[in-house]
Amino acid sequence: MLPPQPQHPMAFATKQLTKVYGAGDTAVHALRGVTIDIPAGEIVVLLGPSGSGKSTLLNILGGLDRASSGSVFFQQQNLSELSDAELTRYRRDQVGFVFQFYNLMPSLTARENIELVTEIAGNPMAADAALTLVGLQHRGDHFPSQLSGGEQQRVAIARAIAKRPTVLFCDEPTGALDSNTGRAVLKVLQDINKEFGATVIIVTHAANTAKMADRVIYFADGDIRNISVNTQPLSAGAIEW
Repeated sequence: MLPPQPQHPMAFATKQLTKVYGAGDTAVHALRGVTIDIPAGEIVVLLGPSGSGKSTLLNILGGLDRASSGSVFFQQQNLSELSDAELTRYRRDQVGFVFQFYNLMPSLTARENIELVTEIAGNPMAADAALTLVGLQHRGDHFPSQLSGGEQQRVAIARAIAKRPTVLFCDEPTGALDSNTGRAVLKVLQDINKEFGATVIIVTHAANTAKMADRVIYFADGDIRNISVNTQPLSAGAIEW
């Protein structure tokens, strides 16, 4: 059962979105006609088992991949019709990404990893300001090998938010972390959502993460099975692991 249509401005709207990899008997239908509205400024969790289509949807919304058919709008812009150069500009100007395995440059310090993004962004915050937001202002001169997994993930979040993105996409951001560290990372995402109003979209198979979301979209077999709205999301620190 789907809830009433959201009343807030839309960050994304998709209609009959499909994604097919391959052709013929070996074709994989990753998305099967997904239609969804995602309001701006919410924390949205895409929940479902591996292979259910949630990461495929995230990659299309984030401009990392293109749909096979259907439409996807960011605000009033049809991402399906953008050229490769325009899609690159959309990713650069509007979107931040956080992945499970950090993707930090090992030869650069935490600060320098963030500066990779701030050098090409239109209106970035200072790297040290981004580190302060994630509680790592004292670790700017450390290399990734000198940081714990949770600290590396927080540097990755600082790098993503330093360009002040409209949307922050997080693909299994706590998948490689223990419970206490995972909660700390989720709290950073929650704080960023509250402080900057960024739409935060989190892909996960961890059901308890859904308790901190404003909206939970349940995936199975390439389609949406249910949508629920939390009127009182939990603080990330209160989530049981």
